[in-house]
Amino acid sequence: MFYQLYELNHAILSPVRAAVDATKIYFQNPMNPLTHTQVGRTMAASCELVERVTRRYGKPEFGLDSTLVSGQRVDVFEEIVWRKTFCDLLHFKRALPENRKDDPKLLIVAPMSGHFATLLRGTVEALLPDLEVFITDWEDARQVPVSEGKFDLDDYMDYVIEMLEFLGPDTHVLAVCQPSVPVLAAVARMEEENSPFAPATMTLMGGPIDTREAPTAVNELATKKGIDWFKRHVIMDVPFPHKGFMRQVYPGFLQLSGFMGMNLDRHMVAHRDFFQHLVEGDGDSAEKHREFYDEYLAVMDLTAEFYLQTVEKVFIEHALPKGELTHHGHPVDPSFITRTALFTVEGEKDDISGVGQTQAAHKLARNLSQDKRAHYVQPGVGHYGVFNGSRYRSEIAPRIVDFIRSHPSLGVTPVQAARKQPVPANGVDTRQKSATQAQATTKPIPLDDADDAVDDLKQLAGVGPKREQELNKAGIFHLWQIATLTDEQADDLAVRMGGRTGQDLSSWIEQAKALTAEKDA
Repeated sequence: MFYQLYELNHAILSPVRAAVDATKIYFQNPMNPLTHTQVGRTMAASCELVERVTRRYGKPEFGLDSTLVSGQRVDVFEEIVWRKTFCDLLHFKRALPENRKDDPKLLIVAPMSGHFATLLRGTVEALLPDLEVFITDWEDARQVPVSEGKFDLDDYMDYVIEMLEFLGPDTHVLAVCQPSVPVLAAVARMEEENSPFAPATMTLMGGPIDTREAPTAVNELATKKGIDWFKRHVIMDVPFPHKGFMRQVYPGFLQLSGFMGMNLDRHMVAHRDFFQHLVEGDGDSAEKHREFYDEYLAVMDLTAEFYLQTVEKVFIEHALPKGELTHHGHPVDPSFITRTALFTVEGEKDDISGVGQTQAAHKLARNLSQDKRAHYVQPGVGHYGVFNGSRYRSEIAPRIVDFIRSHPSLGVTPVQAARKQPVPANGVDTRQKSATQAQATTKPIPLDDADDAVDDLKQLAGVGPKREQELNKAGIFHLWQIATLTDEQADDLAVRMGGRTGQDLSSWIEQAKALTAEKDA
């Protein structure tokens, strides 16, 4: 009943918040003679402090209306370009001249760890002048009805893969903190399947790739308590009347309490200073406090299955560095990463992901050439300083942009990658068949030439605009061409399309046969 008590407490305090808010307005009224006295400022400051510490903070806005590109101020428009149940993909579209060369596309994967994606506002803002930025905007689990189903670690990897496929070839990906593990795993799976949509570069920032390196208090809590403790003590049902009523979640307010408890003295000092600034009339310092805590105190719930799997696989079992992590039952092997360049960033004073935990990704991607890897430790910053603040803007962001521009594309075709990828560490080459099939793609698929009257291939379940374009590039414009594919041609086509459609082709062939027969009839 803890979540219900939290909601009840918030409801009970509503009249108190209304009263202190009205009192604050009274003592800030310029017509009130007490407003400009020590007593008036003290009363107004006290009321604002009480209202803020009892408030529930809503999802903030990014508020990035413009940016500076090549010395010119341009407007920025926020648009949703891809949507699924638990995530929207936001694009910060810049009003650039039509004749300007396209900038590299960057997918920023924000943490699903209690805070909203707006926590990375500074991350986005510093990269907008040089890159076409997209960011994951995760949904608050308490707002998702139980009928919409689960969301776990496998689903997280699926989302990352689907977004990269949606954005197309030569996209770059950046993961901040928690998503470093599922992003690295997703890229490894895409590389294993020779996907042409694997990102050109992957930047991991302050992520728990291997928490056995320089373990922090956060890491030690997980190993000491064990997964059963987390199931009993932090998983709760969403109370009525939220849309996610009865969904099991890890409440955001619990995670916020944990983070604040780690540095409680700092937060108490910050609020004391905020009160003092209000009394002294230091509006600038007070406003900076408001901006920070409006963001920091806005939290979201996580699905229980995703949270528990993350705790268990990442922090307790260390599944990824041990080679035990799976994606829908398929082993995740980062040694397949040979095309996607890797850049890792850490903070010298990071007390959440210790120094060395993110760098461990280089050990796992052992077959990646040296010219495609880089590592940087930023002196004097903690966890949040890795992706926000003055040192991030002046030292880290320029390095990210330079790394991306130094590796503009994968550099090799999927066919070449299939030939060049090494045998995994276990000695078993599970891709022998794919490599053999890939050799056949050096010659065109022997299909008849298409005439002008092409078919709508999107009639096939699983074929969207991008898949249709890929089929057209392979010389397929008609349903009858798919219906009459031989096994050899189907295998060849699967490799040409990145390997991900091999299991779908049999379904496409059957659908095409049915549609062709119907058309003939």
